[in-house]
Amino acid sequence: MNILIVGAGLYGSICAYELGRQGHTCKVIEKREHIGGNVFTRYEEAADCHEHVYGAHIFHTNSEKIWNYVRQFADFNHYVNRVKVAHGDALYSFPINLLTLYQVFGTRTPEAARERLAAELVANDNPANMEEFCLSAIGPTLYTLFIEGYTAKQWGRHPRDMPAAAVKRLPVRFTFDDNYFNDRYQGIPVGGYTAIIEKMLERAEVETGVDFNADRDAWMRAYDLVIYTGALDAFFDYRLGTLEYRSLRFEREILPVRDFQGNAVINYTEQSVPWTRVIEHKHFDLSLKADKTLVTREYPAAWERGQIEYYPVNNDTNDGLYQRYRALADALGHKVHFGGRLAEYRYYDMHQIVGAALAFCSRVSA
Repeated sequence: MNILIVGAGLYGSICAYELGRQGHTCKVIEKREHIGGNVFTRYEEAADCHEHVYGAHIFHTNSEKIWNYVRQFADFNHYVNRVKVAHGDALYSFPINLLTLYQVFGTRTPEAARERLAAELVANDNPANMEEFCLSAIGPTLYTLFIEGYTAKQWGRHPRDMPAAAVKRLPVRFTFDDNYFNDRYQGIPVGGYTAIIEKMLERAEVETGVDFNADRDAWMRAYDLVIYTGALDAFFDYRLGTLEYRSLRFEREILPVRDFQGNAVINYTEQSVPWTRVIEHKHFDLSLKADKTLVTREYPAAWERGQIEYYPVNNDTNDGLYQRYRALADALGHKVHFGGRLAEYRYYDMHQIVGAALAFCSRVSA
């Protein structure tokens, strides 16, 4: 088959690799001027590190199959995400663990920490919003330190104006385990993610700076199958309305120091601080050799058409609109496959994207 893949992010690139390996002819077009989507990385010579241009991306999975799959394209280092939280003049270990509870409450043992936390909880069997859920799960002190301001910045609304389901879980560990992820396999590719995408796209014809939706009908007539990884509502010219997203703005800076903050990621949870986190990229590469360092401040932002869609705002209104668009997509039959974070209007981790793309490609070959 002649296949057009719209989007050179992780989902589209895996499809290009797998379907090309099966003997299909694939052309990949990408709206941005580079491949890789949001996992795009580039080398910053001044700091001797790879920059995660669109925010931190740490690969993690419990699937040995998926881990082995991505490792065929690159070696992975042993980076473990150990986030710190800045609030006022204090720094805290995160996610909430026994060290965090010692820092906040002075408790030194798991038993003492459990008792102190239990005394904090606000009983509520039927929380009406995210704030009420948090107060019932971790209490007001931890909620104020770690959740309230950060959430208000990230989503542009106070937690009391968000559904309780917006927080699927709030892990509290009564050990000193500060590994952000629980997955068995995790790390960052040596040489950055872009090198992986380049290898995945070796068999495909690739063209960047091309807006599929600007000439959609012509593209669709020219190919047997279209794999579309862009925004679902954009494909249909927003005819039913616009799905809601949150966006991000990044400010990068080269600093004349070897190590600026001692950690890859520090979250800033006070609402008065305009950024949500500061990333120091050389820590992802596990190398502090250079005498300069690259840091990025990440600012949440309202999204408008034409901007990059980062986080879908999954609430009843948006999910209902998505289902209406999904019905339009299904009516197109097998001519167009909609896959990935934007086309499915869901936030996915990278390992989930890998698994979904591989599953789809196995159906194409069947």
